[in-house]
Amino acid sequence: MPKPQEYQHVSAAPTLPKTTPTTTAFDVADLYKGPVTNVETAATIGVPLDEKLRQAYFWIINYGVISPHYDIEYNDGASQTFTFGDSKAQLRLPSGQSYSSFVLVPLLNFAVRKRCLLVGGPGRGKTASAILMGVLAGYSVKEVRRGMQHGQPQMTISDLLGNPLPADLVNAQKMQDIRISWRQWLSMRVKVIDEYNRIPTRTQSALLTVMGDNYAEILDHIYECPDAAWYLTANDDAGGGTYQVIEALRDRIDVVVKALHFNTRFISELLQRIETGVDPADVVPEQIIFTTDEIERMTKEVLTVKLPNGLRRRLEFFASQFEFCEMAGEQIEYKTKDTSRLAAVDVHSLLAQDTGKDKQRDLGAQTKNGLSVRAMMTTMVFAKALAYFRGNGEVEFEDLRQIVPFVLHEKLLPDLDAPFFDAPGNSVLRVDRISWIRKLFDLSCAEYDRQNLDNDDQVGQIEDEFDNGLEGVNEQEVRQRMIKIERLLTGWSKDRKLYGYMFDDLLKLKYLHQRYTNYLHWLTTKS
Repeated sequence: MPKPQEYQHVSAAPTLPKTTPTTTAFDVADLYKGPVTNVETAATIGVPLDEKLRQAYFWIINYGVISPHYDIEYNDGASQTFTFGDSKAQLRLPSGQSYSSFVLVPLLNFAVRKRCLLVGGPGRGKTASAILMGVLAGYSVKEVRRGMQHGQPQMTISDLLGNPLPADLVNAQKMQDIRISWRQWLSMRVKVIDEYNRIPTRTQSALLTVMGDNYAEILDHIYECPDAAWYLTANDDAGGGTYQVIEALRDRIDVVVKALHFNTRFISELLQRIETGVDPADVVPEQIIFTTDEIERMTKEVLTVKLPNGLRRRLEFFASQFEFCEMAGEQIEYKTKDTSRLAAVDVHSLLAQDTGKDKQRDLGAQTKNGLSVRAMMTTMVFAKALAYFRGNGEVEFEDLRQIVPFVLHEKLLPDLDAPFFDAPGNSVLRVDRISWIRKLFDLSCAEYDRQNLDNDDQVGQIEDEFDNGLEGVNEQEVRQRMIKIERLLTGWSKDRKLYGYMFDDLLKLKYLHQRYTNYLHWLTTKS
């Protein structure tokens, strides 16, 4: 149980010793810096920003938010597993530094300035966590609370964004003469929307513009908002609330994290706070508060983290599983779940008509939709952020595996009537969406390994050949490459059922064949 003075203690650096420095972007100005300049810069900057981010994490987990749930697990060698109960529940003891998602995911969101939804029952620390993120950005608790928008059924667009000045409404000759009194929260670098699913639909549309496009609009007047980390809260993740959340607004949410139950073994911590009257948000140490410049630099540093081609390829293979729906269209390009959605046809009924495939192997049979471009981009950004937080200059497999469920929580919708969920041991995945998405990723990686795609990716080889450029490629070589594509398609058409992961490969081959066709036409015309 911490004493009041301990709330100012910050973990000693390095919190995670590394021998490999974090990759940073090249700057031409570095060529003109000497040893003295480097010493002065180091003294000015202080601890590296990834280390400062880790110090913030450990302060929050030790003193700020009571969340003893180390559900983002890493192993450094062998780990132990214990099994309990009739359901064979497993307790794993990670052998590497592991983390609480409820603290880490909002902190990663802070680093990359995206949009995080915190879900869980009342009184589980959602708002407290969001307030701490605002304090880390340099705001006082009072400023964060005043800037927080509280969702309620009577909330109007004016309540959310601001009001035209009454005198101007009376005297103005044209719209441009009307001044707007904008709400101050629009200028904040951390924005908190409490119980966002209680906001009326019309006001949600105005919120969508601010979240998605970073500006507010009233009477043709525009207010440009700075880049910010967003934190929205809700008491459930099923769209419940006074109002149904519009689909476009839900799609703008980048990452979802659940506030897990309070462990009663930590009631002593609550007693300490009662007796001392300490609110952790009021005593955040200055050493872990980020300036505006530091937040800007940290975001840029995150984006310099490399995503290896092998991991990118696994992500491509995983993402390709879900959009394909063979019975949704006649032309192959339209055989997608989005086609059925636009036609208001139930996806499950279409998938049920496809009786020729193994529904356990077909991962796409478990979902009602595919992944958007935004979802795939966000996955890569947060994978980079997690690697950065761990002090690495390159994303590792486990970084991608651990972050995927939190990014895709609201993006990938399960078909709860799919045969997969009726299989022994899988019924619990109807409820536990985090574990379900991680299971999907693991199954996809197992299929990827089974096909030996790291070493035998025929489409990848054809793609690499094309990416080398067409300059100097003669007519005979072009025809040979086109024949290679045609032979591959012929072989696949004879030997395989059509699964989701093949769908994008087929369309990529058609794309490459068409590029070669156009180039061949240009060559023959030129000659």
